[in-house]
Amino acid sequence: MTEQIHYGACNLCEAICGLEFHVGDGRIKAIRGDQRDPLSRGHICPKAVALQDLHEDPDRLRRPQKRVGGQWHEVGWDEALDEVADRLAAVARAHGGNAVAGYLGNPSVHNWGIMTHSGALFGPLKTRSRYSATSVDQLPHQLVSYWLYGHQLLVAVPDIDRSQFILMLGANPMASNGSLWTVPDFRKRLKAMQARGGKLVLIDPRRTETAEVADEHHFIRPGADAALLLALLQLLFAEQRVKPGRLADFTDGLEEAGRLVAPFTPERAAAVSGIAADDIRRLARELAAAPAGAVYGRMGVSTQAHGTLCQWAIVMLNIVTGNLDREGGMMFAHPAMDLIKGPGSKPGHYDAWRSRVRGLPEFGGELPVAALAEEILTPGAGQIRALLTIAGNPVLSTPNGRRLEQALGTLEFMVAIDCYRNETTRFADFILPPTGSLEHDHYDLIFHHFAMRNTAKYSPPLFPKPPGTLHDWEIFAALGRRLRQRLRPHAGKPLLRRWQAQLRDALLARLTPQRLLDQALRRGPYGKRSPLRLSLNKLRAAPHGIDLGPLRAALPRRLHTKGRRIAALNDALRAELRRYDGALAEQQARAPREGELWLIGRRHVRSNNSWMHNAQRLVKGKPRHQLFMHPDDLAGRGLADGQTVRIASRVGELDVEVQATPDIMRGVVSLPHGWGHARPGVQARIAREHAGQSVNDLTDERELDRLSGNAALNGLSVRVAAAGPSRAAHDEVANNEQGARA
Repeated sequence: MTEQIHYGACNLCEAICGLEFHVGDGRIKAIRGDQRDPLSRGHICPKAVALQDLHEDPDRLRRPQKRVGGQWHEVGWDEALDEVADRLAAVARAHGGNAVAGYLGNPSVHNWGIMTHSGALFGPLKTRSRYSATSVDQLPHQLVSYWLYGHQLLVAVPDIDRSQFILMLGANPMASNGSLWTVPDFRKRLKAMQARGGKLVLIDPRRTETAEVADEHHFIRPGADAALLLALLQLLFAEQRVKPGRLADFTDGLEEAGRLVAPFTPERAAAVSGIAADDIRRLARELAAAPAGAVYGRMGVSTQAHGTLCQWAIVMLNIVTGNLDREGGMMFAHPAMDLIKGPGSKPGHYDAWRSRVRGLPEFGGELPVAALAEEILTPGAGQIRALLTIAGNPVLSTPNGRRLEQALGTLEFMVAIDCYRNETTRFADFILPPTGSLEHDHYDLIFHHFAMRNTAKYSPPLFPKPPGTLHDWEIFAALGRRLRQRLRPHAGKPLLRRWQAQLRDALLARLTPQRLLDQALRRGPYGKRSPLRLSLNKLRAAPHGIDLGPLRAALPRRLHTKGRRIAALNDALRAELRRYDGALAEQQARAPREGELWLIGRRHVRSNNSWMHNAQRLVKGKPRHQLFMHPDDLAGRGLADGQTVRIASRVGELDVEVQATPDIMRGVVSLPHGWGHARPGVQARIAREHAGQSVNDLTDERELDRLSGNAALNGLSVRVAAAGPSRAAHDEVANNEQGARA
């Protein structure tokens, strides 16, 4: 058979890299970067090549699975969907809608069928018990954008192709290709910036892959980023370097913000951060003097105890220097399918209700996932008794995974929509596997909103849908239809409202993602009212994608606030700034406890969360799941490079091989996220051979960002010693796991 070339986009991470597939005899012969893709320009990383491994993976589930006792059986779709709907409806009728919880994992935002149709499933359930990976990731970004700009998706990104100075905190785009910043081929873009005299300064407790190509790198003590950022702001106000330019015309609260940050001097920041006060002053002055500069912070500053305060300070630094919404600064994308200005836009809401046990605030209809285990384990009205997970593995992805394992074993019913029997889905009564990523089409709905250039690209399926399989959106529509029949969610409403609700539900269940996309494109900024007249057919005729141009000024017209004004402050932020003043004083007064170390995570270009370790191309080579530790910290504890050590926190302990490296700050250790595949019942042969340990067996569900409820996964206090007999409490948890539902 003649080899054919097909074009598409990778949907495994945020970079949306264009791909060239060489296919012959029904199999992939090669995967290369698409040189004509206007966004990625031929860039490719190892994850994209591993798409073949994922597609051909014998461990990937292709038919519905039902667990009977300890055995799994393949069943038909009608049988599975009927029983799942019966049992979910039974729990909802007996205990109320909130007794049924839903969790959406990270891959959900990379799959447009989930994005367009998950509402068809959750709508009939009427549950407030909704969780996702958002609250172990970027929730502070979204909350700050909602508060200041009026919409949770109005997240600005560095306009790197025109920038002259970027101050970056807690981010590693050399490994991630951007995070809440779609920036494929970061290395070449950075080199181009440096060639025109630009500068990248990185702040991170680890000398990362990005630090190696940066112009300047500073170690910082985990959790001290807020002190540094507020000190930068303080100096700009104190030295009268605040120059917001045109932003001043539609920004409220700048003068008050200057007064509130006045106590946070460079000296106070230096005392807790490890960065000298003179360096802090110099960085503030360089930022203020840059003709086009940007301040950008990511996971390291979001997943910590002061994540929202960090993200607020970052936005404020960009505002007061006039770099927000300016070429070369922090700018907003104008995607072709615009979820901000389009029909059904969801700006967000905050603290409309709270979690039952701890009283944690919701955001955008979701509760912090750190509360999930306690909501299952704590008896009383509203207790979660059934769980539905979608493309998720919270046992490895959320704080205190061992406690969540214990909780999953007590559920009355659990169903997973997932391609794998992983560390979480092994507890399910049913696993409903959708088609693989190369068996369905794709348009990226989310990450075009965070892209450093405006483009649009539709990817047709590489292979036809196999007989007897369903796309994820078809699963949602089928389950939602069955749940509506059983629950009658609109009963009791006035007749007209009932008809309207039924019609809306019926339309959603019948509209395909393609029709929704076509309508959105035609109504969008490049649609029927623009010269381009963009439609799905136009995208189909442009297999490499369509370049929609560089980022352009968007404010104030893109704001969603009252009067289209930036609201620099609110009562919650004012209170947090006053509280942090006291917290910083305590940090300055307290010396580190004897033997205390601070734990941080890390990312590798070959590793993307927990679900990609079953691809041989991604796990081959040197192991990447060791604990990083500075040689001086090893020597001080009588430990050696390569030794098995025990790392312990409040919630647990685990044994792991340690790797000595000077690329980690003294007093800091680093363990990557997503490993820990040795649990019983997991069907992932390659991953089990490279099991590693789960850092979330150490992270603490009590440690949160106070404002958003985001998990504080970085800056956790731990101790490291030589491995020895495990403590009894840990043994008890392990024994409980063996007796759980898996």
